[in-house]
Amino acid sequence: MKWITFIRPIIPTVPIYKKIIMGKRKKPIQFDDKRLFYSIQEVADHFAVNVSLLRFWEKEFENINPKKTAGGTRQYTREDIQQVEIVYHLVKEKGMTLEGARQTLKSKKDEEEKRVEVLSRLTKIKKELLSLETEFDWLHEQQKYTKIKTE
Repeated sequence: MKWITFIRPIIPTVPIYKKIIMGKRKKPIQFDDKRLFYSIQEVADHFAVNVSLLRFWEKEFENINPKKTAGGTRQYTREDIQQVEIVYHLVKEKGMTLEGARQTLKSKKDEEEKRVEVLSRLTKIKKELLSLETEFDWLHEQQKYTKIKTE
């Protein structure tokens, strides 16, 4: 007697091409006035990087210097996160080497801070505009299907 075996294909829940392209997904920090400190994991998730990369950048860039508790837990303030954002912009988005980023920070620190701040504001404005567009589209669809009799 022969046994016939069937091989069931493994179907991934997320297509493979999306996993390769997407990588880690950013989880933006919702800043509020009540919180003074953020954990290293929250900051890493905010930039979609590993915690080890943040620790490495602490050693490489003197402007990234979060406070540490007696137990050694890092606590990032908003200012610390802004400094990480500048380094992230130079290294990850502009593609600079660490040495190039260091030199840029020494010579053009104020310019880079302003540039990153402007990019952040523009990103928020873009999100708001996209939200408005979605809302207008929804209102338009509602209006299209609402019959109003005019006599």
